[in-house]
Amino acid sequence: MPLPKDFLFGFATAAYQIEGSPASGGRTPSVWDTFTHAPSPSGKHIADSCSGDTATDHYAKHWPSDLALLSSYGANAYRFSVSWSRIVDFSVPRAKGERDGRNEAGIKFYRGVLEELVRRGIKPAITLFHWDSPQALEDRYGGWLDKEIVHDFVHFAKICFEEFGDLVKHWITLNEPWCYSALGYGYGVHAPGRSSDRTRSAVGDSSVEPYIVAHNLILGHAYAVKAYRELFAPAQNGTIGVTLDAIAFIPYDETPESRAAAQRAFDARTGWFADPIYKGHYPASLYTITPPGTLPTFTEAEIDVVRGSSDFFGLNTYTSNLVRDGGSDLFNGKTQNTFIKPDGSGLGLFKSHVDWLQAYPDGFRQLLNYLWKTYNKTIYVTENGFPAPNENDLPLAEAIHDSTRVAYFRGYTDALLKAVEEDGVAVGSYFAWSLLDNFEWADGYLTRFGVTYVDYDTQKRYPKDSAWFLKEWFEKNKHKDAGV
Repeated sequence: MPLPKDFLFGFATAAYQIEGSPASGGRTPSVWDTFTHAPSPSGKHIADSCSGDTATDHYAKHWPSDLALLSSYGANAYRFSVSWSRIVDFSVPRAKGERDGRNEAGIKFYRGVLEELVRRGIKPAITLFHWDSPQALEDRYGGWLDKEIVHDFVHFAKICFEEFGDLVKHWITLNEPWCYSALGYGYGVHAPGRSSDRTRSAVGDSSVEPYIVAHNLILGHAYAVKAYRELFAPAQNGTIGVTLDAIAFIPYDETPESRAAAQRAFDARTGWFADPIYKGHYPASLYTITPPGTLPTFTEAEIDVVRGSSDFFGLNTYTSNLVRDGGSDLFNGKTQNTFIKPDGSGLGLFKSHVDWLQAYPDGFRQLLNYLWKTYNKTIYVTENGFPAPNENDLPLAEAIHDSTRVAYFRGYTDALLKAVEEDGVAVGSYFAWSLLDNFEWADGYLTRFGVTYVDYDTQKRYPKDSAWFLKEWFEKNKHKDAGV
């Protein structure tokens, strides 16, 4: 049985990771511009002390050829994010409560990208917020720590719906809000880098701030969806939802304690956002592991907007973990995670370049089944990918023959097909991460996820074997009437 007729296949990127040109065309700084250039109490925020100032130079020079790569790889869709501080003009100082104007140069740039995608027969899927919150709002009132940002986010979203909605039928409000909340305000390893850990940050309260930020992100998402559904969807006929990151948390053994721990780990990462959005409340286990009063409260009016505020389940997933009870980390559900089974053997089939990711395709299949049964929404896989070991140290001639990444994609795409064909899971897309090697957040340029090798000195692009594998996979499995 082939994939559904309207299945979206393609690749994903994010604005700060590829665009560069941080001050061009009226763009103002984001928190990532500030974070990458700011000193850190521990020495440096980014592993190679670099930033996204150039990234893959997508904005200034390479976006037309990057879209041509998409066509050559057989993509019928492309997921990318727009930069909030490139769309909205934050150059004029304003008071809290005042809305900023439009940056026409930024709008023109994205309009050009979208028109070229449509000309090529590639469906755009836009992410509104992929972690690059405007520094202006951080300075004005504390950014996502203040509920005022919900109004500013909806203002930004409405500009995008108005300017691009005739071309865009697939919208994602937020990318991985757990990462923005926990990594940015709990651990302090991502922008804006706030944490109780004073070796990382001089400011921040990890016991409170991540939960405030998460709550406001949920509200921002929900009210943006409400605006789209009421004001734009009737004429534009698009879909809108949220993308959450999830790990396949598998009980370490068959004990009740390990089964409860695996559920608690899921609740603390994905359920923290999924349960309010799809069910209308925070997971019960979050209340048991956090001190009383930690979780903010939704009003009845707010929860009416939050509940049901996603047309699909957007899923970013990379790996699986074995989970057992223990630990003190609230953002991990007070659990212990490992790749080592009780008998001493490894869970993962093979390791990646980073210690948190190993290949275990069956975990992906299990996760798809769990999400489908728990939330009963079509799953859009919006990121899935693999950093090949030591790829950054290999000569180009070897790096483009990325056999371990091909093996990863072979296993995970096969697991997706089995979930669809044998288990009856509704899956609407598969976007590989990433179209290009790029600025990989706190890892800088040391970790490569791309199916296209980028020589950062020359900015030349070189397709890897994994790009051709995925093209062949989709050609083989797409619906006969799918078109591209």
